[in-house]
Amino acid sequence: MPDADVSDAPINPSRLKAMMEKVSTFGGKPNGAMNRLTLSKTDGQARDWLGGWFKEHNFEQQIDPIGNQFGKLSLAGANAPTVMVGSHLDSQPNGGRFDGALGVISACEAVLAVSERLKAEGRLAACNFQVVNWTNEEGARFQPSLLGSSVFAGALELDWALDRADGDGVTVRQSLAEIGYAGTDKVARPDALIELHIEGDDKLFASSERFGVFTRFWGATKYRLAFLGEQAHTGPTPMAQRKDALLAAAHLIADLKQIAGEHGLDLHTSVGRLEVYPNSPNTVPAEAVLFIELRSGSPEVLAEAEDKMKARIEAAANKAEVGFEVRSIDRRRAGGFAPGLVALAERAAARRGETARHLDTIGGHDAVAMSAVCPSIVMAVRSKDGVIHHPTEYTSPEDHAASTQILAEMLYALARDGLKVIDPEGAGV
Repeated sequence: MPDADVSDAPINPSRLKAMMEKVSTFGGKPNGAMNRLTLSKTDGQARDWLGGWFKEHNFEQQIDPIGNQFGKLSLAGANAPTVMVGSHLDSQPNGGRFDGALGVISACEAVLAVSERLKAEGRLAACNFQVVNWTNEEGARFQPSLLGSSVFAGALELDWALDRADGDGVTVRQSLAEIGYAGTDKVARPDALIELHIEGDDKLFASSERFGVFTRFWGATKYRLAFLGEQAHTGPTPMAQRKDALLAAAHLIADLKQIAGEHGLDLHTSVGRLEVYPNSPNTVPAEAVLFIELRSGSPEVLAEAEDKMKARIEAAANKAEVGFEVRSIDRRRAGGFAPGLVALAERAAARRGETARHLDTIGGHDAVAMSAVCPSIVMAVRSKDGVIHHPTEYTSPEDHAASTQILAEMLYALARDGLKVIDPEGAGV
């Protein structure tokens, strides 16, 4: 029987709660809303607070050229493996307090708890730990999402990423300089990566379970598509002569919903952002830019849906008698997380008397980008009613503490026995 009263590395729930409350003040609103867009002033304030926490607890802070923020605690020496833990502090506009930030705070507390335990035991760790706050996970201000982790993993070129601009034309490069996070540190890739995140679905909440493990991640294909019409007056211009870019967008949005229906539960489609020019109530739109997403756990379904979408784009343009151009395409592969880390999470949860439900993650996480270069995992803590990207997003302090304790148990096992706990055969994880 698991003994939930026994812990190898007991966390401090009060300390954890206080940190979560503090980071929520940077961009937080009384109704629970969070507006902490990446590289904004409030993001800079949260980063400064985290850097102060690193300094207070003897973590070595490093900032790389894309602004990823790291805090390393060397417990095993320079040549020992490094386990990276964390998530992101940036939020969606009018988002929630827990998405991303919970994982950073949990990482801080779990690593600190393990270090305190090792010190009490007089034990030298088998690995070092590094807390991470990734730049632009959300992709709300700069596209694509997972920008910082993708550069770190080598999937995106640094200069290309630094030149990404927001809707006001301000680049990542400029924004990093403005808040003082244009780093120059060279940070080595870790030997493993662990990320804790709110679930973003209601499976755990509906089953009264607190903790889950994402074993599979969905792929995504993201288009930035522009329909190109002609600007005209909505009063005197005859309907038959209008070249309405927004009309083409409306046709395609409806078609995307239909494509999703053709694949049942295996495909999600969306247009989450629409930019209309000149965006005047009495002017026929000359341009409509759609931010399109196709998501699936099946590469075959994703490819088929993209082919269908391409045909519908042409059809929508022809119906509205407008042109179109594809301005960018971002692809994220579907795949699975490291089985050795999944098994370690299951053992740690069982020891705490918690289940570890296997889940798919449909949304993207930085561990997805990092899974291409090191064993990685995302673990889930339940969110009330499955809410995410909304001010009512909520994970209770008790659930947060329980999941952080499981994380600490995992890190202690790695500190005690090294990477063999996730790769006993030495044959990969």
